[in-house]
Amino acid sequence: MNNKIKLAVAGAVLASASVANAGITWDAGEWTVDMNGNVNAFAIVADNNDAAQAQGALTNVTSNDDTAASINTGLLPSWLGFTATTRQNDIDTSVTISFQPGASVTGALAGGGGAEQRQAFLTFGDKSWGSIKVGKDLGIFGSTAILNDMTLLGVGSQGVVGSSGGTTTTLGRIGTGYIYADWNGQIAYTTPNMNGFSATLGVMQPWNVTASGGLSGASAGNTDEFGFQGQASYSWTGDFAGKVWAGFFSQEVTGQNNGAATPAAAASTSDTADAYEAGISATVANINLVAYGYSGDGVGTTGLLRDGYDTTGQSRDSDGYYVQATYVIPMGTKLGVSYGESKLDLASGEAANNLVETNEMLTVGAYHPLTKHLNLVAEYSKVESESHTSVDAESDIFSVGAILFF
Repeated sequence: MNNKIKLAVAGAVLASASVANAGITWDAGEWTVDMNGNVNAFAIVADNNDAAQAQGALTNVTSNDDTAASINTGLLPSWLGFTATTRQNDIDTSVTISFQPGASVTGALAGGGGAEQRQAFLTFGDKSWGSIKVGKDLGIFGSTAILNDMTLLGVGSQGVVGSSGGTTTTLGRIGTGYIYADWNGQIAYTTPNMNGFSATLGVMQPWNVTASGGLSGASAGNTDEFGFQGQASYSWTGDFAGKVWAGFFSQEVTGQNNGAATPAAAASTSDTADAYEAGISATVANINLVAYGYSGDGVGTTGLLRDGYDTTGQSRDSDGYYVQATYVIPMGTKLGVSYGESKLDLASGEAANNLVETNEMLTVGAYHPLTKHLNLVAEYSKVESESHTSVDAESDIFSVGAILFF
């Protein structure tokens, strides 16, 4: 399964469908080219039950008892990826580039939707000493959490951008159980597989501190050092198969104090944002169980470094978890239920405000492999958000659609 699009592979596993182990492949001289990806879309109806919400809430609220409908992709975007591999001088090398077209827009003359380019990286290595990745790909911290999320094949939460379509993807369980791994420029080393144990350590493109609405933190906190991420895992097979993993994120941020008396004072502010995670996925017979948790300081919630600091540059603690159980019935349909929440504390000395305190979501879903490539999906998710001033909001999200891997 070398050099596969990670999310497509994970989606195939989560669907319990017998998706092929490779996409469309052909030989081109010394290279083997693999074209692979997916297309998906969902009919989504969201019932939003409150007129106000917290800053950073993952509910979609516009007015009391407001209902919104959309046709959109789910958490996994539609995807077209190309990977070319070869072995020269006893070194395995590859290059991967992918494209993610949007599903829809909310107005005319917009070309049908936007697009993203999430991957552009090369790898080289050998099974005897490991491999090195250079370029843009899925981040390391939080990656295994999202790849085990059953809503990867569905919709989950629609996120902070509203519930009327026009987005490239929904959020799934991002921000209601884990922080998004996102797509990072990186130079990363992965060890060889040592009887089930492997580890990855990456030097990452540093990111700015961001805040939604500008009310709860600096709009941009620059950094002058690389970020670092890593993850170690151990996998085993047998009648009781599974995987355990642990990871970390660390990055220095500077200038995050936008309440300083002078620009020089703001620029001199410095802190280290860091987070840690651990999880387990275990399968016995037709049952799979997943448990995951994280804790951080300055990393914020939903997205890395989002709302991680207040206006004086003080860091906020955050943590979250999700638990999930799925069962494959004899006809092949996977039935699943999952629950998770993400919490964001106020900084030391920060007065209570409309910053989100908790985002939580309960999801039940059915994922049916109509063919070995095509899956039909139905989900219901209940998303609830609460602020530090007890502003509550909730959304009930119903979705049905299809996703096809190739």
